[in-house]
Amino acid sequence: MNQSHLLDVAPVDASEYAAIEDLCREVIATDQTTLVLQGEAIVFLEAAARGLGRPGGRALNLVSGPYGRIFGEWLSEAGSEVENLVVPFDRAVRPEEVEKALERSGPVDVVSLVHAEAATGVVNDVAAIAELARSRGALVVVDSVAAVGAEPLAIDAWQLDLVVLSAQKALAGPSGVSVATVSPRAWAALAGAPAPWRGSVLSLLDWRDRWAGAGRSVLPVIPSHLETRALGAAMGRVRAEGLDRVVARHRAAGRATRAALVPLGLEPWAREASEAASVATLVRAPAEGAPALVKAARAAAEDLAAPIGPAPGPLAERAVRVNHTGRRASLTTVWSALAALARGLGSLGYEADLAAALAGATDAWYAALG
Repeated sequence: MNQSHLLDVAPVDASEYAAIEDLCREVIATDQTTLVLQGEAIVFLEAAARGLGRPGGRALNLVSGPYGRIFGEWLSEAGSEVENLVVPFDRAVRPEEVEKALERSGPVDVVSLVHAEAATGVVNDVAAIAELARSRGALVVVDSVAAVGAEPLAIDAWQLDLVVLSAQKALAGPSGVSVATVSPRAWAALAGAPAPWRGSVLSLLDWRDRWAGAGRSVLPVIPSHLETRALGAAMGRVRAEGLDRVVARHRAAGRATRAALVPLGLEPWAREASEAASVATLVRAPAEGAPALVKAARAAAEDLAAPIGPAPGPLAERAVRVNHTGRRASLTTVWSALAALARGLGSLGYEADLAAALAGATDAWYAALG
């Protein structure tokens, strides 16, 4: 394919950039400062942690997966005293656990958590946890990269202070640009640090002062033109479909997959259905391990573009991930994953009732969509 025409595309200017930012704000339905940032989301999660962490600061960091653990490390490196509330990676952090931790630890200035972990397939109750944090005057910082578009996210109603988002998962967009929403309280905390980050890619204050608070007339960076426009295109698709509908598709895909596991002789990784994330479903692997099941499934189902693979990170040997994510949040995706898993199990010597699995998935899909 001749792609030379891509070199002729005019660069993104300040007005187009601002319009894409406004579209993001509209889609996620917030009145907070909304920034489109250049880089993968983990850069700005680190920016949030290093901007809010400080000597003398105290934070409660909730860990239900690998990304939560990393955020706590950054807060600590910035000088904060961090209590990590760690739970097994097959369940969520329960609000009652957060309440007890807050009572035990005394005043904290930050409560941080991951909304949904694509690496574990678990979702946390952000609304309830945020209410507890606010009742004690703490800022609420949320990594919603894997959750936005797959789970309800009410930034303003839940009074979340700093949320980092990306279109790369449920919104079926690019990974090279990110979005952050920042409340007035969070801006005040960032500016009130003993040594605020300045002149750095990790400085959210620079974005405020040179862009959001300066009329958005001159871009403070040279943007990635294609990635930025891809974000705008993804947000345009989501607006056309409706964010609620995107969330509903992901929920239906998650419930359909989970409903089909028993006939296949498998178990979900997230033990409680109410704590299972909708962005992807993790499945406990048989004795042979996740890589062996995935390899067998792919070998036995060459005609199926099965969206399965070993879970990323620490669960790679123990869990298989079904990626019903983004445009794959569909019943046909679930069917293809189940067929591949059934064939793979069969080749490993296990009995799997594919017909019952498909029927259960179909019933659960339509029940979820009402």
